[in-house]
Amino acid sequence: MNQNTVERQAGGGPRRTRGGGGAARRAERTAPRLEAARFITRKIPDFEILDAEAIEIIEHNAETVLEEIGVNFVDNPAALARWREAGADITGERVRIPRGLARKLCATAPSQYTQHARNPQRNVEIGGRNLVLAPVYGPPFVRDYDGGRRYATMADFEKFVKLTYLSKWLHHSGGTVCEPTDVAVNKRHLDMLYAHMRWSDKPFMGSVTEKSRAVDSVKMCEILFGKEFVAGNPVMTSLININSPLTFDSIMMDALEVYAEAGQGCIVSPFIVGGAMAPVSVAATLTQLLAEVLAGIAYSQLVRQGAPVIFGAFVTSIDMNSGAPTFGTPEASKILYGAGQLARRLNLPFRSGGALCGSKLPDAQAAYESANTLNAMLLGGVNFCLHAAGWLEGGLVSSFEKFVLDADQLGILHSIAEGVDISENGQAMDAIREVGPGSHYLGCAHTQANFKDAFWRTRVLDYKPFEQWAEEGGRDSTQLAHVRVERMLSEYVAPEIDPGIDEALLAYIAERKAAEPDAFV
Repeated sequence: MNQNTVERQAGGGPRRTRGGGGAARRAERTAPRLEAARFITRKIPDFEILDAEAIEIIEHNAETVLEEIGVNFVDNPAALARWREAGADITGERVRIPRGLARKLCATAPSQYTQHARNPQRNVEIGGRNLVLAPVYGPPFVRDYDGGRRYATMADFEKFVKLTYLSKWLHHSGGTVCEPTDVAVNKRHLDMLYAHMRWSDKPFMGSVTEKSRAVDSVKMCEILFGKEFVAGNPVMTSLININSPLTFDSIMMDALEVYAEAGQGCIVSPFIVGGAMAPVSVAATLTQLLAEVLAGIAYSQLVRQGAPVIFGAFVTSIDMNSGAPTFGTPEASKILYGAGQLARRLNLPFRSGGALCGSKLPDAQAAYESANTLNAMLLGGVNFCLHAAGWLEGGLVSSFEKFVLDADQLGILHSIAEGVDISENGQAMDAIREVGPGSHYLGCAHTQANFKDAFWRTRVLDYKPFEQWAEEGGRDSTQLAHVRVERMLSEYVAPEIDPGIDEALLAYIAERKAAEPDAFV
């Protein structure tokens, strides 16, 4: 008797079981495996909400804002000097940019660029018809099924990096997936960068919270990739937020200058809550957004012509009763669609969207709002999507359970972006002939050849019959997600790294940490 067909009963001798195929298929489905999908290349059209007249009005008004109202570059004499030399009018910290100048400067930024990962198979192409998905960014709190809502730790950060590495549909490791509050403010960026470099081999983001931290990011990348390689290739794409309305603070601009000078990618992104940091109307918000992006990207090109940069748009509306930001609203989708058109007019990569929601829990509200923003992001032509998984409570919380729910759903975006297969296999005329009237397709040759890949399949959600679902505990989506988190982390295996590089990274971190005392503010 074949060993594969024998099990030992608890009470004694062997009993015969069904052999071969079923057991092999179950083993294949349950075996640990690392799958990493290529970044999305859309084969579907972008949704365009603005007609030619609307675009002309918004672009004209944005140039008027830059020329007549201007933008502030705060505590940054070097920026003011660069703008003055470029032909802008400077009054105090106010920069008024002549009509057409910002657009002319933006034209030197690349329309598409490669961000390199330490594993070349994980490189991503940002721009064109491509979409790169990255996880949540920035929350100080985390939430999980067992511990509830609490301040994030470095251990939490590392778990999110590992989950991102293991998630098939996420292409990018992101940046501050949560803010580890148990490490000193002036030193935590070193540990966060190391986590991305060591526990994943996907591309990642650098630190932007202070100039020296951006410098550390570049230097650690020089250790990881080699100094000459970093000098000629983008290995980071980092987030530079504009302090809307119309203000460029020195902290963000310091980081932008470091990364632009080093030839590293930056997302120049207004952070707008409509009704508070921009007018309540869609057209006016798009006008202000475009003016801010034009000024920010133009400045990156004054620092270094040809520096890679992304047209960013992060816009929510506001609840006029509570003052809290809202997500998944129609106004936000309209702004996203319009901003995508404006970015494409500038021939620049576009960032927006994500699995955004205001819910406190990974519940129905979170699902509805996240679906609304993810679908708008896909259809709106976004090239780099931050917050694609894990965002909760308006960005205050990174949720482990919502992370795996979101990451699972991102597979649907990959499928939609593929469009419709009109190949001979897609037409399946042989199958229609084979089956004919009144039969079924379950056993036909076409189904047998395609069933493994024909349909998107969830790794989290439950489609079992009611009786089986009830017997297994009647678990809801949060409970199912919790099981998925625990299983993924138990199966995690770190990607290999050159021991000499790892040693050099740890030595750099130790040296930098020893150079100054801890600071927690």
